[in-house]
Amino acid sequence: MLPAGCDGIHIDLNRPDLALLKLIELADKTPFIGVLGTEDNTIELAAKIAAHLNLPHNPSAATRLTQRKDLARAFLSHAGINVPWHKKIHIDDDINGFNDIPYPVVIKPLNLSASRGVIRADNAVELQQAINTVRPIIQDTYEPEAKTHVLIEQYIAGAEIALECLLDGNDLTALAIFDKPDPLEGPYFEETYYITPSRIPQAVLNDCQQEVLRCCQAYGLTTGPIHAECRIDENNKPWILEVAARTIGGDCGQSLKPSASHSLEQLVISYAIGEPVSIEPQNYSSGVLMIPTPKAGILKRVEGILEAQKVEHITSLTIDIPLGNEVNCLPASSSYLGFIFAEAETAEEVEGALRNAHAKLKFTISPVWHINNSH
Repeated sequence: MLPAGCDGIHIDLNRPDLALLKLIELADKTPFIGVLGTEDNTIELAAKIAAHLNLPHNPSAATRLTQRKDLARAFLSHAGINVPWHKKIHIDDDINGFNDIPYPVVIKPLNLSASRGVIRADNAVELQQAINTVRPIIQDTYEPEAKTHVLIEQYIAGAEIALECLLDGNDLTALAIFDKPDPLEGPYFEETYYITPSRIPQAVLNDCQQEVLRCCQAYGLTTGPIHAECRIDENNKPWILEVAARTIGGDCGQSLKPSASHSLEQLVISYAIGEPVSIEPQNYSSGVLMIPTPKAGILKRVEGILEAQKVEHITSLTIDIPLGNEVNCLPASSSYLGFIFAEAETAEEVEGALRNAHAKLKFTISPVWHINNSH
């Protein structure tokens, strides 16, 4: 839905070359002053449009690296940046023929996001089961190679954080660093709580931010928002999991208030039009719970919403899936039932409020019955 007074066009992101031509034609009629890609599947297209129109942008080759996990891993490894051991394999390869796999490992689709299709395997049997599970999931991508190949990488134990930054040349400014307090150990990696500010020692966070900057420089990224994910091992060594040339996904951006004078959207747009504004850091603690789906089926009822909304420090609670709709879980689905947001003086208060509110919700989900019409 477009805001009143705005015109727009429909493009097919599965046909990026045609989408590029269509958007360039629109720009000829209605000149653009900036181009932004808000999701992973639009970042490279946005870079190409901006380059054609001579607007601020990252090189399209750099944005390509942020979207293909296999290319990113190989590129960063060659650049000497901390990334896990990895191997790209065909889904029909004989797993027993690989003698170099350092279990436990994580299997990942080459270009899907939000933990979709990401599965931990502790041995060859589990790895084959994971590949069989991922096989139908990766058919959703439009890239031929991504339909037939997956990435295997070593599982790194430790805390996980997300960094939200703005990049201006070689200057990387952290807007927020989020803790993920729930252990992400598998077999699936459903993200739930994001809490800021991080409670990890500042020296460790500085190392993470420096590693993210090195990654941006290696890719060739130069401007705009950066969303990064890092693991911190038992030796406080940071490992890059992801660096994307976009902001945090979906409604989660509501938990990010990076400046006393500008919203996240204003900051990002200022970079897109080549007029970055100064950032006045605002001290705050906030967080979001991406409400997980407890089981697959038909969402029939949600109870406890009013009680959850009354919990101290809760600022917003939304259920985004209409009643009567089918819901699914990881690894097949990457959607959430809704979001709970909180703000308080401390990160501990934020986390406590989110957990308290979530505990008051009760979901009734009925099984899906599939009718077999074959005779």
